[in-house]
Amino acid sequence: MAEAAGEAGSSERDPDAGRARRRLRVLSGHLLGRPQEAPSTNECKARRAASAAGASPAATPAAPESGTIPKKRQEVMKWNGWGYNDSKFFFNKKGQVELTGKRYPLSGLALPTLKDWIQKTLGVNMEHKTTSKASLNPSEVPPSIVNEDFLQELKETRISYSQEADDRVFRAHVCHDDVVKIVNLACKYNLCIIPIGGGTSVSYGLMCPADETRTIISLDTSQMNRILWVDENNLTAHVEAGLTGQELERQLKESGYCTGHEPDSLEFSTVGGWIATRASGMKKNIYGNIEDLVVHIKMVTPRGVIEKSSQGPRMSTGPDIHHFIMGSEGTLGVITEATIKIRPIPEYQKYGSVAFPNFEQGVACLREIAKQRCAPASIRLMDNQQFQFGHALKPQVSSIFTSFLDGLKKFYITKFKGFDPNQLSVATLLFEGDREKVLQHEKQVYDIAAKFGYGFEFIAKRKYAEVVLASYRLYVSAGCIKFIVIYEMGKLRKQWLKESISDVGFGMLKSVKEYVDPSNIFGNRNLL
Repeated sequence: MAEAAGEAGSSERDPDAGRARRRLRVLSGHLLGRPQEAPSTNECKARRAASAAGASPAATPAAPESGTIPKKRQEVMKWNGWGYNDSKFFFNKKGQVELTGKRYPLSGLALPTLKDWIQKTLGVNMEHKTTSKASLNPSEVPPSIVNEDFLQELKETRISYSQEADDRVFRAHVCHDDVVKIVNLACKYNLCIIPIGGGTSVSYGLMCPADETRTIISLDTSQMNRILWVDENNLTAHVEAGLTGQELERQLKESGYCTGHEPDSLEFSTVGGWIATRASGMKKNIYGNIEDLVVHIKMVTPRGVIEKSSQGPRMSTGPDIHHFIMGSEGTLGVITEATIKIRPIPEYQKYGSVAFPNFEQGVACLREIAKQRCAPASIRLMDNQQFQFGHALKPQVSSIFTSFLDGLKKFYITKFKGFDPNQLSVATLLFEGDREKVLQHEKQVYDIAAKFGYGFEFIAKRKYAEVVLASYRLYVSAGCIKFIVIYEMGKLRKQWLKESISDVGFGMLKSVKEYVDPSNIFGNRNLL
């Protein structure tokens, strides 16, 4: 109180000094973020103790589950693929392809032309059937290699873990501090750690090296899935790295915000995975790639914790250490928390598409859109085969009106415009933002497209989803068209890394790895 009174008195004597102090306090708050709202060590202990109280004596402590991915993920998720156990394609009684479950717009709907397309395009004999050999039989899994001293110390930390044959996951589900303990124990006993979040890697990034002889800890971050704070003044949110994209967007939506980052893997991929793989999203034209969204990263390494000293958007203090972390693919450490930019939910969304007589005309149109810097939130160009595949994914139409409109568009494009169905190409469009600006933006894009093809609106969002299922990712940048792959190098593509970044660049990456992780604790062998 005395200090406050003294400051008030000083401000009265020197108003400029008072204003300066107030500004410094505001700036300090912005730069430091809100660390006081992050879970403290005591809070972590309290949460762990509370979860342990309900555990049976023979079980390891188990925290309450939350988020998209359950702790025992194989009960809900596919163990040998990407997706939910209850969502799969099958042939119904009419011999038509159908998607099971109730999770997606296409669930429960027949896809009457997909079977014929598969047979015609891929030459697959759909009558030839074999029983799947993929199974998960715990009794057939070889015994695990376990360091008993490590296991004993892990039990003393009361961090939940599993040694079951179909699981074998040591989880750090409470907070950053638990990850620090696990990494320290792994260093002490020279063990191997492979971090896992949503498990959406398609480049063998999560596969255990076949010749690894050490105990491998699969460090599951999926239960570290909270938004720790939201700063509405600076439009940032501090989140735990195991939070999936769909859960992040759902929670932010409750407060009227979004990130705008929507990779194809949004449903299951995590914030930590986005950062570790330098992910891109379909709406990057407005919101940017993950490197444009990240303000702050906290990562646990064998050398200690890496993070910047402030939450400022940028620092002119030499190379940005975030760029050592982004794209590191689990080779340097475990990302535990991140501060990311958020935006108010857009007022208006509108879907559309443009048909071109051929793929070359589509490329020319996207190039012109890039030159005029008016790319919509999302724009994807599909070649004819992708278009045909997207058309094959159309569900059976129940509405006569919808069927009539679809037929009218097809007639107009093929008969009136003269487009060859076996040559035409399609670009899908998504506009979002302020309603008036969206309508102006849409007109600008369609005016350009009219020189190359024919534009039309989608009736519903589901139609957009059907086409997107078949599309590659394209984005418009610097007046050219670039095909991109949002997935990581992993072990599948690492043979081309040196060629991509030069011998010197490759040597720099190796030097960072050797300093940060000299014992190769994070030994998934991605990249290098």
